[in-house]
Formats: sequence, C-alpha cells, structure tokens
Amino acid sequence: MNLRPLTTLTIGALVAGALATTGHAQAPVRPAATPKWLDAYREPASRLIGAAMVDNFAWQRLATLTDTIGNRLSGTPELDRAIEWATAEMKKDGLENVHTEPVTVPHWVRGRESAEIVEPAHHQIAMLGLGDSVGTPAGGIQAEAIVVRNYQELEAAGSRVRGRIVVYNVPFTDYDRTRPYRSDGPSRAAQLGALGSLVRAIGPAGLRLPHTGGLNYSANAPKIPAAAISSEDADRLQRMSDRGDRIVLRLQMEAHFDPDASSANVVGEIRGREKPDEFVVIGGHIDSWDVGAGASDDGGGIVATWEALRLMKNLGLRPRRTVRVVLWTNEENGGRGGQAYRDAHKAELAKTVMMLEADSGLFRPVSIAVTANDTARNTIRTITSLLKNIEADAVTPGGGGSDIGPSVAAGNIPAVSYEGTGDYFLLHHTNADTVDKIAPVDVSRAAAAIAVVSYVVADMPQRLGVSAE
Repeated sequence: MNLRPLTTLTIGALVAGALATTGHAQAPVRPAATPKWLDAYREPASRLIGAAMVDNFAWQRLATLTDTIGNRLSGTPELDRAIEWATAEMKKDGLENVHTEPVTVPHWVRGRESAEIVEPAHHQIAMLGLGDSVGTPAGGIQAEAIVVRNYQELEAAGSRVRGRIVVYNVPFTDYDRTRPYRSDGPSRAAQLGALGSLVRAIGPAGLRLPHTGGLNYSANAPKIPAAAISSEDADRLQRMSDRGDRIVLRLQMEAHFDPDASSANVVGEIRGREKPDEFVVIGGHIDSWDVGAGASDDGGGIVATWEALRLMKNLGLRPRRTVRVVLWTNEENGGRGGQAYRDAHKAELAKTVMMLEADSGLFRPVSIAVTANDTARNTIRTITSLLKNIEADAVTPGGGGSDIGPSVAAGNIPAVSYEGTGDYFLLHHTNADTVDKIAPVDVSRAAAAIAVVSYVVADMPQRLGVSAE
C-alpha cells in the first residue's frame, strides 16, 4: 500500500484550494445557490482548514498512541493507559471540563489459539478467535469439516453438520451483508449440532489476514468455539471439499471471560459562549481489538475528532453552543461506553443538536453521512461546500455509529458520521491495522472536515434541522 506523505507540496495545494473556496484570501464570494448565512463561516472555516492541513500534528498523535500503547481491548492495562494518556493530553491542549466517566466493561481474554488441517495432509491455518467466543476443551477439538458458502447450504446439509466443524466460505461483499456469518454463524451451526465454527475473514482478500470481531451467541443453542480464518485458507478448504476430500481439522482456543473490569469514557469540551447547555457531540471509540494497533479502528477516529476541538481552541474559535468530544470505551465487544453515555447524559439529550461519529476509516474517498430531516441534510450539504477543495464535500445518507446510536435513538438527535472507508475493511480487526497504513494528510483532512462541520453547526443561530427564519 502506498502512503501519501504530508509533504509541503501536498499541504500547499490543499491549503491553497481551501483558501480559494472559503474566500479567506479575498472578499467572500458566495457560490450560486448557497444561502447568504454561509458567508459568515467562510473565514473561520478557512482558518480551521489551514491550521489542520499545515502540519502532521494529528498523525503524530495517532502514531504516539499506537506505537507506545498499541491495541486496547476492554479490560486490559493497555486500555487503562490509553484513557490516562488521552485525559492528560486533553488537559495539556487546554480543553475545558476534561474528565472521565466510569463504565464497567467485559473482559474477554484470547489466550493461545491455533487451527490446522490434520487430514488429508497437515497444514497450519491462519486464524484469529472471534471476540467473546468460548474456548475449546484443554486438548482442543478435532473433527471433520463441512464447508458451506451460505446459510442455505448449511440448512441443506442438515444432520451431516452434527459432530463437525462448520466452515463458512462466504466471499466479502460489504460489511453489513457479510458480517452476519461472523456474528450469527456459530449459533446457526450449533443449532444443527456443530462442534465448532470457522468463518472466512469479513474483509477483502489479502495476504492471509484473518479478521477478528464480535459474535452473538443465541440463547437457544450451545456456545461453541468460533474463529475467523483467512480468505486463502477458506478457499483451500473449499477446493478440497469440492474435490470430495475428507477434511479433518483441529481447533484449539484458550478464550475465556475474566470478571468485568472498570473503564471510562474520556470527555473534553469547548464551552459555548451563548448556549453552553446545548451540545454538539463528536467522537469515536478508544478501545480496539487485541490485534494490530487499533490505528484505523478507531485510533484515527478519536484523534481526528479530538483534533477538531484542539484546532478551535488554538484559533480562539468559541461557538455559540458547546462542542464536546467523547472517546467512548468498549465499542468492540459490548457497546457499554455508548450506553453509559446515554444514561449519564439523559437530561442533555433533548439539548443535543447533533452527534457525529468517526469510526469508518479516514481513507479516500471521503463523505459526510447524515441521518436527519431534510432541513438538516440540506444544511450539512451547504456547510460541506466549504470543504470542496480538500475533497470532503460529498454528503451521503446513513449517518450514525455504534457509540452514538443509543443516545441518537433516545433523544431523536441528528446523526452524522465521517466516512473514509477506502482500505478500512482490508485492515480493521487484523494484525495489519497499524499507523503506517494511514497517510498523514488523511488524518489532517478528517480533522479539518469534522472541525468545520462541528463548529458551524454549534455556532448557527438556529438548531440543526430547524429552518432559519
């Protein structure tokens, strides 16, 4: 994968384009069909974009997090260290009301694990146990495999599934359509008597990378050990099955749960100058799976949203409403951080004018996704016209995220997300999710876009979604 370093040429081109778009270098010129109220935001938007794009501060902060702390699974000392580090750094940045809010989280432990083909010849399989899976007995399990391409083939196999290890070889199409084989597949197999479940990596094929991720055990089926395997290994098993080979697999997993652990959401603010009790809430999740370094999922998201507030602080931009950044805990295997935020801030939800989550990568192409009424979508589309020359002006439907979801539903809040999917699903939940895969300019672009959208929404005289008089 080619990195695009944040060179002087790159910075110069993007900043020059941003200045031309926002009118910072000359008297504001309102593009055709854009409302007059936007003129007041061209100059602050230009300043935010220029400050974000001029250096690689945000990328360096992401590198510090991922290089020195690394992955951050709920219940681990690494997550505790990340929370302490982020809290201290926010205070150094001069953010206001910096604090942590306690959350009790599950503590799943991977332990040692392996998968291998025993017959017709020995081959090691690239695997990662699925999050929250049970383990195997101490000696592992050894059983004949049955390979299926979908649930229809599983159901058609019927009684032949009993006593076997089910292998789901379902090629990745998109996350929403393929993920159910990871989350629900183990219980579907267990209902037919399977001893274990292996699922093809939920992501594009590449370099024998298995992708971990959470599963959901059903109450009406035994809990069986489950793991992800690489697309290459899944295809090998498929070819062997198609040839009629008898395939015997051995699966060993020490996975288990320790008692719940103490964790926390991290909160920082820029207090509003006129309406401090109305809120724009932005953020991502500080936890990650226990592989790779959690750079794309979701180190980049928390750094970009946090950087948006740091930029406002450094430029002396204080909007009418409070802008709050939250680094949620335990998104990956429980979602308890988002639930705890909803419960702790229940009284504020009616006063929250927008929530934005960055948990879909920072890669190009970029879009701002929105779930809200037509007025809110049109307003966001107008605001993102300020981002055209940093290529972040596209607006799409479907804004939201796992962490903001509980609050958005409870408060009927406009939901926005920064979408930079690109290579995200190639990397996320794998050992390859490291900071070197992310270009500094992509972190800076995300911070600039999030800062502009958040600042304008927080500063507008009317609430997002309400028509201006």
